[in-house]
Parts: sequence; C-alpha cells; structure tokens
Amino acid sequence: MSEIKRRGLMLVLSSPSGAGKTTMTRRLLNADSNVVMSVSATTRPKRPNEVDGKDYIFVSPDKFTQMCDAGEFLEHATVFGNQYGTPKAAVETALAGGRDVLFDIDWQGAAQLRDRARPDLVDVFILPPSKMDLASRLRTRAEDTEEVIAKRMEKANDEISHWKEYDYVIVNDDIQHAMGELEEILRVERKRRWRQPWLPDFIRKLTSEN
Repeated sequence: MSEIKRRGLMLVLSSPSGAGKTTMTRRLLNADSNVVMSVSATTRPKRPNEVDGKDYIFVSPDKFTQMCDAGEFLEHATVFGNQYGTPKAAVETALAGGRDVLFDIDWQGAAQLRDRARPDLVDVFILPPSKMDLASRLRTRAEDTEEVIAKRMEKANDEISHWKEYDYVIVNDDIQHAMGELEEILRVERKRRWRQPWLPDFIRKLTSEN
C-alpha cells in the first residue's frame, strides 16, 4: 500500500489583505513537504525583499498579455491596478506527480479555477476577527503607505462578500488554531475518492480474488 499514489490537489487560500493568509501560506509550506507553492506571474513591481521566480515571476504588461493570449494561464486577474496570473504547466505537472499546489489568489482567480479545474480544487477563505484587527495587521507589516492601506480597507468588504463561494471558511483569531483547521482540511481532502486514481484497479483486483 505504501506505493499507492494519489492525484495532487489545488489548495486555494483567499482573504482580504492583512487577514493572515501569507503567514498561513508560509507555515504550511514549512510544515508539509508535499505542498508546493504556485508562483504567479505579475506586472507588479518587485519589492526589495522579493526574489524573481520564487515569490513571483515579474513580467512586463506586454509579456503578460502575450502569455494570456497564448493560453498559458489557469487564471488571471487585475488587483489594485496590477495583473496576476497562474502559469498552468507547472501546476499540471505537480498534480500528476501527487503533489499539492498552494495558491495565494483573490476571489476572482478562485472563481476562474472553479470553472476550469473544479475536481482538483479545494478553496478556503480566511477572515480576520475584526476590522480593527485587520487595519492593525496592515500597519504592523509596514509594507504599504497609509494611502494604500486605506484602499485595502475600502476593498475588504467587497472581498469578504465572496465568502459563500468557498468550500471552507477560517476565522484567523489565533494563528495556531487557524493552522490546525487548515491542516485538518488538507488531511480530509487528500482522502477524497476522486483523488485516488489507483482505486479502480485495486477494486477490480480485490473483487476478483477468491
């Protein structure tokens, strides 16, 4: 039984900015070697602490349009004036090899993945415990100006309104508890029947035995 392989799944995490999605993403990647990060292409300028090809694939708007026209993206969206897209080749290779692919994308990207890859998809929406806590987290991470923070807070209600579209919702009021819930979701979803391509042959063999 140790050689039995399953198909990987696509684990989507979405949230308003500051709800803790990035922290949860990093912790899951560190804790589970079978989870790999989907690296998005983006037209957003690279931040000083980011590595091209690891955090994002940084491309020009023209290059992004070429990739889009060539059908290279599983999903793509425009967020705060910048374009983001998920290159599909690496994702498909990982899934076929039994690895789970983690996506840090917004509700627009999640909606496209539901249309194109629903059997492989597990989507989770992360909520903050309060708006006050959300604003505090945005300021604590010190990545954005007050103007950008204000725009993110304005957009939060719209993003949160999509929570019903997701399979699971986690309120991140305590990071350890939230991570425990996320890991439990992953354990259960890995056992889904349709993610076990070995089962039909196994059942045929099992039922033919005397």
